[in-house]
Amino acid sequence: MNLTGHSLIAGRTVDGEGKTTFGLNPATNRPLEPAYTLLTEEQLTTATRAAAEAFASFSTLDPETHAAFLEAVADNIEAIGDELITRAGQETGLPAGRLTGERARTTGQLRLFAAVVRQGDFRGVRIDPALPDRAPLPRADIRQRQIPLGPVAVFGASNFPLAFSTAGGDTASALAAGCPVVFKAHNAHPGTSELVGQAITKAVRDHGLHPGVFSLIYGPGSSIGQALVADPAIKAVGFTGSQSAGIALMRTAAARPEPIPVYAEMSSLNPVFVFEGALKGDIDALAQQYVTAVTGSSGQLCTSPGLLFAPTGEAGDKLAAAVGRAIAACPGQTMLTEGIVNSWKAGTKALSTAAGVELIGQGTPGPTENAPAPAIFGTEVEQFTANHVLHEEIFGAASLVIRYTSTGDLLQAAAGIEGQLTASLHLAEEDYPTAAPLIPVLEQKVGRIIVNGWPTGVEVGHAMVHGGPFPATSDSRTTSVGTLAINRFLRPVAYQNLPQELLPAPLQDDNPWHLNRHINGDVVPAAEKAEVSA
Repeated sequence: MNLTGHSLIAGRTVDGEGKTTFGLNPATNRPLEPAYTLLTEEQLTTATRAAAEAFASFSTLDPETHAAFLEAVADNIEAIGDELITRAGQETGLPAGRLTGERARTTGQLRLFAAVVRQGDFRGVRIDPALPDRAPLPRADIRQRQIPLGPVAVFGASNFPLAFSTAGGDTASALAAGCPVVFKAHNAHPGTSELVGQAITKAVRDHGLHPGVFSLIYGPGSSIGQALVADPAIKAVGFTGSQSAGIALMRTAAARPEPIPVYAEMSSLNPVFVFEGALKGDIDALAQQYVTAVTGSSGQLCTSPGLLFAPTGEAGDKLAAAVGRAIAACPGQTMLTEGIVNSWKAGTKALSTAAGVELIGQGTPGPTENAPAPAIFGTEVEQFTANHVLHEEIFGAASLVIRYTSTGDLLQAAAGIEGQLTASLHLAEEDYPTAAPLIPVLEQKVGRIIVNGWPTGVEVGHAMVHGGPFPATSDSRTTSVGTLAINRFLRPVAYQNLPQELLPAPLQDDNPWHLNRHINGDVVPAAEKAEVSA
């Protein structure tokens, strides 16, 4: 596939009238061809207007056409082949194995959402048939379904050039909901974004959909990104990135004449709590698992464990020593951008110079300019609870081990942390009574609680929650991973006393889309014929 260096707006290649930018190879800091032209705010409206025009037809697609379109996007991405993995590796420094797995996750979640569309429960059909003879007052016929919000703006993430990018989770769930997408490419991997954007555009064209169903745009986040969120055609936003950028988008969305929801995934430290019983096993293995979770993908994962609470005493000392040995054997890996490296250096410097913090161990620098040596620090729980600097996320391969003496220490520390994506507990059966009081505290702080596992490696399925209280996300009621993510881009509408001829297909008596429905509060499977009557 040929890279054009231009935006893809409603099926057309559009030369930006603003400045130009290049993707950079983070291993060398050298630019990658081609140059990418950036849109002006005036050009941006072409994409948002096309998305608004596409909404009426796309939001009412029959399930089979809709699902086949999502599957075609997945097929087209796979058809790009090695070219996609090569370009993504050049733009991010991520190894081919990681990117191949990320591509599989991307296509897998598209096919998962295709199955969700066919099955149809997300439409939330509820029917309360009329009760004309009810006393003292009759009841009208009332039917409810979930409908798409409208065009969605999605922002590509720097750390996942495929799974949280052009056709990633936010785009897949918005398209599955029936919402056209205007995708703002991350300027760190523009070529990867264009290759996938071409795959989506082809699927739109091949299925005869309105071309405004998808657009891929390039531009500065500070101007084009803000203008995109402010555009009245946009009805929701999906974002994965820094807390400062996410908050800026939230403020823009809230200040609109018509405020809209922003589903932003931002910062998380993903604390790990180690109990005494867990240290009666293989301490070296536990330390190695921790270090592997901290350093995987150079620590540039939203679920990387930034905190580990370990007990004081001999067993905790052995764990800290094992962690030091394990991290010392780790070379640095190329990080995504020079800017991220500089932020990591500033964060680790602030941590290392904080009162009561010591260096437990550090690896060696990697072979490229942007591959700093990973590091793990240590402190006591008293210092952690008293110093907010120790609560700040460091995006990259760095973590903090916190020593505690009692369950009360853990409860106080957990109550004092901000919202997180995850919390992990490493324990044995003997620790259950000690750990039990921590569970309800963590429920108020995180979106996923893990026992004897690590937060990295997020499963894409029906039960997954990848979200959490602020600042982990902007809305703790939602998830950006798994099939429940589709709910972010839907809203309920009730229809009272509408004749069959005017009802949308999901609500008609003969159930033409073969949906599971709630009738009078009872679940009626699609396979069963049920009279819609009192």
